[in-house]
Amino acid sequence: MTWDPKKYNEFKEERSKPFDDLTSHIIDKPNLKVIDLGCGTGELTQKLSQKLTNPFVIGIDNSAEMLAKAPFQENLQFKEKTILEQIEDETKFDLIFSNAALQWIDNHKEVFPKIISRINPDGQLAVQMPQQNENILNKILFLLVQEEPFASYLNSWIRPSPVLTLDEYAKILFENGGKDLILYEKVYPIISNKKDHFFDFISGSALTVYQERLGEDEFAALTAEFKKRIDAYFPVVPSIYAFRRLIIYAKF
Repeated sequence: MTWDPKKYNEFKEERSKPFDDLTSHIIDKPNLKVIDLGCGTGELTQKLSQKLTNPFVIGIDNSAEMLAKAPFQENLQFKEKTILEQIEDETKFDLIFSNAALQWIDNHKEVFPKIISRINPDGQLAVQMPQQNENILNKILFLLVQEEPFASYLNSWIRPSPVLTLDEYAKILFENGGKDLILYEKVYPIISNKKDHFFDFISGSALTVYQERLGEDEFAALTAEFKKRIDAYFPVVPSIYAFRRLIIYAKF
């Protein structure tokens, strides 16, 4: 996927609120060995490290553009690497953290047990993901790309969300030794303050997988129709977008 750090960071405040909720469940211990899967620009990775007592933190991401913005700090490292490459590595951590990244990785019923296997005894898992299967902008986009002419432009390729239900994640965590489970869905309202506000929000994330597979004119056509359908669903400004996210935490 091709990421635009500038576009993504236009909604920095909206994306940081769930980070604060997620980190509120983490138990601080001295000298934790931590990895942030899908760290993006590393700004929140740094914030996580500052919440902990003398940790060693690694942030990994497969976007060189995002990592180019990563901060410098002692006991904080960044590596260009995919999440799947990282979890194939047998290195273990005291805290595995992922904020709004695992929704881009398929096969969660296989991936989550593999991630859990990389947690040290008495370690922790903290994950936040958008609930893409419930969020209306994702639904509108998913239906749109299956229509013509976009289905032909994409050779019928679509990207279904791999995000499971809370019940399914609870089962995975429990069956893989998780305890003190905390799982919930929370709405993080986004209020439009101008035309195309909601489009701009999703264009920095879910739209990118289609952009990289389309020609310039094809993507322009998709963008125009997507904006039209968003406007039809949210016909006035201001409007509220009830953006749902999953918070998942467990000890092992």
